[in-house]
Amino acid sequence: MAEIIQRDGTWAFDGTTVRITPGLHRSVPLFRQTYGEVAVPLEAIAGVVFEPERKRGRLRMRLREGADPLLQATGGRLPDPADPYRLVVDVDRAGVAEYVAEEIRQALMLEQIPKEPTKAYLLPGPPVPVSVRSSDGTASFDGTQVRLDWADTSDRVKRATGPRIIALGDLVQVEWLPNSGYEDGFLRFVTRETAFSKLPPEKDPYALDLWGSARRDLLTALVATAVTARLPHPSTRGGDFADRPRPTGAVPPPADHHDVLLRRLRELGELHREGVLTDEEFAMTKAAVLRGF
Repeated sequence: MAEIIQRDGTWAFDGTTVRITPGLHRSVPLFRQTYGEVAVPLEAIAGVVFEPERKRGRLRMRLREGADPLLQATGGRLPDPADPYRLVVDVDRAGVAEYVAEEIRQALMLEQIPKEPTKAYLLPGPPVPVSVRSSDGTASFDGTQVRLDWADTSDRVKRATGPRIIALGDLVQVEWLPNSGYEDGFLRFVTRETAFSKLPPEKDPYALDLWGSARRDLLTALVATAVTARLPHPSTRGGDFADRPRPTGAVPPPADHHDVLLRRLRELGELHREGVLTDEEFAMTKAAVLRGF
């Protein structure tokens, strides 16, 4: 067993799996503590390196492309402190860090682990159900459908459409950009019908606009990862969205959806007549409601 314990967390390698456990210190980002322990199988690892510095060093693990739904969903945009595959190492533990890195490298060589992209996810992603409240609303995923509930501060176009429910089988992609604290981010659920939508996140009823607490908004990556882990692996995708067959598993709408649709359209009509929605907003929102049903 090769193990290093630091304030930032613990890495333990038993020859087949690297278990990465976040530290409990208050300096450890909320995202890391919430994401929890990550068990990385050896076959998912492309390489590991220890980068010594004058005061502190860093252990960094590189995974094979396509092995981890977290990296697929976040696209390398996680801030360094929130990255579970990075460990800050005190200078007096540099020797231990080098030993752990060398043990992993030796195992990769002995097992002849390829560095090519994987054909399936080798890590499971977060368990479901998962729900995260952000500045723009709440995103929930139960393993079969995504639900977006808007906050009081959400754009009125979104609030006028009501909660958005998206079946997993209707999704083709999840797009995520973190709120940096200087620029807004977003969590967008792309369906076949909305693949080419140009709506900005603040008005898109299939997206959360992330503009509040960067620390808390970062948790939306949990939902993005959980959904991504249950979508077809990137290696199975090809061609344009329009050319792809509709994913299986879509849940047919209940019989009472027709009544819900009519009620929603009446509500939008009233908002339009009262001047709450402009002509453009009414047309855009009505189209979004019809797509959703």
